[in-house]
Amino acid sequence: MDVTVGQRAERAMTVTAEMVQRYSEITGDYNPLHFNAAFTAATRFEPLLAQGGITTGLLHALVAMDLPGPGSVFTSQSWSFPKPVYIGDSIRATGTVKSVHRRLPMADMEFTVTNQDGDTVLKGEATVYQATPAP
Repeated sequence: MDVTVGQRAERAMTVTAEMVQRYSEITGDYNPLHFNAAFTAATRFEPLLAQGGITTGLLHALVAMDLPGPGSVFTSQSWSFPKPVYIGDSIRATGTVKSVHRRLPMADMEFTVTNQDGDTVLKGEATVYQATPAP
């Protein structure tokens, strides 16, 4: 694994209603918090929320495409969501390498995702593995 402690990468996107709809079609998650404005307004959340999987999906893209890069997957993860992500939010994920395993192509990473206001909407840690094709 060709990463070093302290190395970091970022990835950003804006969450759209189309993303929320497509995520629901893939997963079956039609929670009314994502689709029913009247329901959501009667809760502590408003306006409509995006599914947490959209936020964590940004982390999957960061790991698979940026750091460590192609062939990388999560082997374990621990996330918390201190604030919700709403449809229309622009979110930015940052991943930082905390340690690199000595014998395996694995690293421990720390992640944060913030919204356009700088609020943390996800924080956590994960172990990633970088698969490489056999020679």
